Amino acid sequence: MNESSKWALILGGSSGLGLATARKLGKEGFNLIILHRDRRSDMVSIQKNFKEIEARGVQVYAFNKNAIDRETRSQLVAELQSLMEDDRISVLVHSIAKGAVKPMHDSEGQELSGEDFQLTLEAMAVSLYDWVKALSSSELFAADTRVISYTSEGNQKAWRNYAAVSAAKAALEAITRNVALEFAAVGIKANCIQAGITDTPSLRMIPNSEALKRVAIRRNPNKRLTTPEDVADAAYLLTTSEAKWITGTVIKVDGGESLR
Repeated sequence: MNESSKWALILGGSSGLGLATARKLGKEGFNLIILHRDRRSDMVSIQKNFKEIEARGVQVYAFNKNAIDRETRSQLVAELQSLMEDDRISVLVHSIAKGAVKPMHDSEGQELSGEDFQLTLEAMAVSLYDWVKALSSSELFAADTRVISYTSEGNQKAWRNYAAVSAAKAALEAITRNVALEFAAVGIKANCIQAGITDTPSLRMIPNSEALKRVAIRRNPNKRLTTPEDVADAAYLLTTSEAKWITGTVIKVDGGESLR
């Protein structure tokens, strides 16, 4: 790997785990391509964050576009082919948090629909495969590429209002395992990081998120929440040469929260 031309593509890199990962990889010398979908009113603070990363001496290209739209993805891949020239992407991080957080049963009629499930699964799980396939077919991946996706303990536990996201996380893990198996021939290693409860904008969208945080602190032997930086540090470790034999796994980064 040419240390002067390391590139990482982060899907969902403007806040939470994605932004923390962008900061960490930028600190470690990765040039960054960040895809995100945000309102115009939020762009001042988002661009400030990206400029701070760029100030470390790395290149940052950000696209405020819908990463799960098929036509947009095709256009972005074409742009990346022009942008990358002879360089290649050696890290793909999937941190898309676009899903429905609604109850399955609600007397007021605000219930989760089949369409909510489909949207959430498409955004938070299937889109990983779509991007891996598109980048691999376009020969934009390096010979040794690391694919990292973010899951949660809701992959196995039932939390109120989390059914669609829970299904998506389980699907994301299955897709990650199969990417590790079926794309191994082209040098891809793929892993999921299962983060503990982390105070991010996406967590705050879940009803009763404050209760989730209190329970997580009680369960955690280290008596604190997981931070985005904890997760980003683990993601960086998976990009190193020492991690080249780790693939197809779900790695818990939660300070022991899931032990009890």
